[in-house]
Amino acid sequence: MERVRIQSGAPWESQVGYCRAVRVGSQVAVSGTAPVGDDGEVVGVGDAYAQAKRCIEIIEKALVEVGAELADVVRTRMFVTDISQWEAIGRAHGEAFGEIRPATTMVEVTALIGPDMLVEIEADAIVGD
Repeated sequence: MERVRIQSGAPWESQVGYCRAVRVGSQVAVSGTAPVGDDGEVVGVGDAYAQAKRCIEIIEKALVEVGAELADVVRTRMFVTDISQWEAIGRAHGEAFGEIRPATTMVEVTALIGPDMLVEIEADAIVGD
């Protein structure tokens, strides 16, 4: 099967050897997505809700580039540096996925790749016929 890869241009992609999203057949995997703006800077420093919204925007853009959409998402994983911020992060997730209702996980981690990053989200999707 053909493998379609989407690069976002993040410096970590070439350093670590990954891409933003991969589609093989009907399956799409979107890498852990950090709240980074087009300028490479962290969006919403100190604001977990704004950061989660930005992560989901980036995920949606990657999905569209491989012929999918948020409605195709079947699984998300949220990595957060402060689980007490779960409601703000969950609100952003719910705004995007409230009707879609993918399986999801939120887990607290010690740190993310940048010290100002509060959340990173990854997603898996299955594109229907």
